[in-house]
Amino acid sequence: MFVHVVDEEIYLKLVDQNDAVRLFQLTDRSRCHLRQWLPWLDDTNSVNDTRYYIRESRDSFARHRSLNTAIVYKDKIVGVAGFNEFDWNNRSGSIGYWLDKHYTGKGIIIRSVGALTNFAFTELKLNRVEIRAAKENLKSRAIAEKLGFRMEGCIREAEWLYDHFVDHAVYGMLAREWNG
Repeated sequence: MFVHVVDEEIYLKLVDQNDAVRLFQLTDRSRCHLRQWLPWLDDTNSVNDTRYYIRESRDSFARHRSLNTAIVYKDKIVGVAGFNEFDWNNRSGSIGYWLDKHYTGKGIIIRSVGALTNFAFTELKLNRVEIRAAKENLKSRAIAEKLGFRMEGCIREAEWLYDHFVDHAVYGMLAREWNG
């Protein structure tokens, strides 16, 4: 079981079937908040859908393809952060994250993403970490910018969000640039 302590308030743990009800509740109550930027909300309509996501996440982790963790803040799961995918040939990983609307503004995501970035460079020995966010998602982009990621460009119409395409801002951090 993967557990990574971020600080005295937060730790990250590999998503587990025991988390399915809580994760679905967070998803459901934050549906409108999350739907603006995440394409999978319409496919998550029951606890069973969340169980399927957890099964797929754990299978992908076992195959060293990704690492999806529950964010635990003050002993409560409040969101998800992790590596959506690893490219081991090029020693890179792509971080994604979401947070229940009731826990925004507490620095939870920036601390979690910072810890994941540090873990990537110190433990996984990656050379590059990437964060992609919709160009208009200023809050998500601010996470990358506050952590010192460089904006490397924009991918036009990179993602279909329900009824329209959105451009992605692409941020990168190299191991030699990271000061932890």
